[in-house]
Order: sequence, then C-alpha cells, then structure tokens
Amino acid sequence: MVFFPNCKINLGLQIIRKRVDGYHDLESVFYPVMLRDVIEVVDAGAFEFNPSGSPVPDDHENNSCVKAYRLLQRKFPHLPAVKMYLYKNIPTGAGLGGGSSDGAFMLSLLNKKFDLELTEDELRDLSLQIGSDCPFFISNKPSFVSGRGEVIQDFPLDLSNYSFVIVHPGIHINTAWAFSKIRPTIHVKSIRQIVTYPVENWKDELINDFEIPVLHEHPLLERIKLTLYKAGALYASMSGSGSSFYGIFKKNHIPSISFDANFRVDIIN
Repeated sequence: MVFFPNCKINLGLQIIRKRVDGYHDLESVFYPVMLRDVIEVVDAGAFEFNPSGSPVPDDHENNSCVKAYRLLQRKFPHLPAVKMYLYKNIPTGAGLGGGSSDGAFMLSLLNKKFDLELTEDELRDLSLQIGSDCPFFISNKPSFVSGRGEVIQDFPLDLSNYSFVIVHPGIHINTAWAFSKIRPTIHVKSIRQIVTYPVENWKDELINDFEIPVLHEHPLLERIKLTLYKAGALYASMSGSGSSFYGIFKKNHIPSISFDANFRVDIIN
C-alpha cells in the first residue's frame, strides 16, 4: 500500500504566549501543498525501515514513520510486522512539516491496511504523540491552527487559482533556538481575520513572527523573499520556523526566477 504525504505552508504565524508546560500557544493557517514524499508498507516477517531519496537521520527509531508504527504496535500488540519504505522528497528542517506529514500519513496507511477502525479523532490524538503539527495532516485540509498546533478548525480557503514557488536554501533552523528569540504578543488582528482578505492584501499584514529573528541571523534569506516579490509574487513568506520561503503567484504566471545554484526550487501549479 502506497501513500503520498504532502507538505504544508504557514499562512502567517503568530506566537501568542509561552505556556507553563514550556510550549508556546500559536495561531496560524496551515495550507496543504502538493510537494510530496512517498511511503509504502508491505507485509514482512520482521520490521524493517528503508529510507531513500534525501538523507534522513540515522536514528531511525526517531523517524516519524517508525514512531507511528510503534504507537500502533503498543495499542495493537498483534500488529503484523512490515517492511516500511520512505522516499524523502520534501526538504527536512524546512518549516514545511514533511516529517509530521510522514508520521500522520503512516498512521492512516496502517489503519487502512490492517482494518484497525481508528476514527479520525483517534488518529489525531495518536498523531499528537509524534509531533505538534501531525494532527493537521490527518484531515489534511486548510485549517486554522491554535494551541501548540493541536487545536485544528476547518478554514474555508481555496487557493487552487494560484501557483506556488517554494525555495529551500539548505539552511537548517533550530526550532528551539527560533522559539527562544520570540517575544510572544497578542496581535491587533488575528490571522483568522487577515486571511479572509484577498491574497493581494496580505503583504503588509500577514506576518510570520519567526521571520525577524531568523532573517537577522541569516540575512541571505531576506534576499529570497525580495526576489519572489520582484518576480511578481502576490505574497511571499517564510513557512514555519524556516528556512523555506514560498511565493504565491497568479495561476501559471510564474516567470523565470534566478536563485543561487545550491538552492532547491519547487514549482506547484
């Protein structure tokens, strides 16, 4: 059985407060984008995990796909052994939620393959044990996200009339470091309100709070955003805590854009 986990972009990201448990309350709109990995599971005599594509850390037990299998194995002790294959295409450590997506999709794949009959709510609760972004990928549709990422509400947003350029410069941003640089604040306008405006109006109001510290630390990244706007992007922003940036363009109206040769650029029409 084969599934195709996709990434997400953050349309705005506001850090509201630091909680007593050490996490942060945030608000964002998560939007699924069809830049995808591939996962496959086949029956086996013993468990195996076989990654390929872009490199993943050697500590496979900490991979979100393996975590998903182990969670279900604890809940269903007679869960059969499998050979698990991951083809990694979504850039890692890029603010695109690729690892979270892999884990959530693996839960859904195993649930379907073995007729475990877990509900969407049960899958969402399990996925939160893998990572804060994972519950979003269980429903995998535009959502207003709050809490530490686990409070998810459907959000009526359709960007199918637009194209996306995603630029990953290969710089790893440590998420804990990024959070340590944030001064939480309640913004005058909620992201929920701003995203209801036309995309052309987002530029001055739809903000990712991580951009200020990340761009200060890595000035190179600001050039990516400026290049996207100069090329005609209606809106450009960093996704998550970075370091990927995306630009939203009119459908099929993406000009030729020149970036550094070592940057990865994906176009999603």
